[in-house]
Amino acid sequence: MTFSNLKNLEKKLNYDFKDKGLLKTALTHSSYVNENKMKQYDSNERLEFLGDAILGLVIGEYFYKKFPHDLEGSLTKMRAESVNEKVLFFIAKGLGLGDYIRFGKGEEKNGGSKRESTSADALEALIGAVYLDSDFKVAKNIILSLFDEFLKEDGYKLFNIDFKTMLQEEVQKSGQKAEYKLVREEGPDNDKTFFTELYLDGILEGKGSGKTKKESQQEAAKVAFERRRNG
Repeated sequence: MTFSNLKNLEKKLNYDFKDKGLLKTALTHSSYVNENKMKQYDSNERLEFLGDAILGLVIGEYFYKKFPHDLEGSLTKMRAESVNEKVLFFIAKGLGLGDYIRFGKGEEKNGGSKRESTSADALEALIGAVYLDSDFKVAKNIILSLFDEFLKEDGYKLFNIDFKTMLQEEVQKSGQKAEYKLVREEGPDNDKTFFTELYLDGILEGKGSGKTKKESQQEAAKVAFERRRNG
């Protein structure tokens, strides 16, 4: 990773870091730190912790002001749906964030740059780095810019549809039986990816993957549901 390469990322963020070291740390995965015998706090995990808190505050304030009559439960639900891993990954993917992260060779070989959780964590770390390099106002403006389409168009809701329940309601009408099969698991215990296949009356109709078994089932159900709707 060179500073010249990171210039492209800064352009996408519309922000130039004064402390380039902060930017580099935000993009340093723990596997790179371990492999190069660096100190644990040289990874992006501490920045991720900070960015997560800032992101929650900014998005929480946005909904608090947008819906002045909504109660706590409703506001909490909207905030949680807006900053979940899938939304963060989608935004990180738009920035091409996975291409900038420093991984250890083993993690890189195992597809670390494509993991949703890794890119989502790096986005939070990047937010934390922007905050430390500038101030809360600048970080807030960048967050709102990155999340603009999700917030204004309620796009975050598209990432929180319960496809499994919707599909189950459809197949019950037609008398079919849905069966989810966990076909394999990949990755270490602290960062597993689960792969599920969905069969309707014994016929394979959808495949899905995710960081939890439930998430992989949802993805498989989404594939099957959209296939049925599109003919």
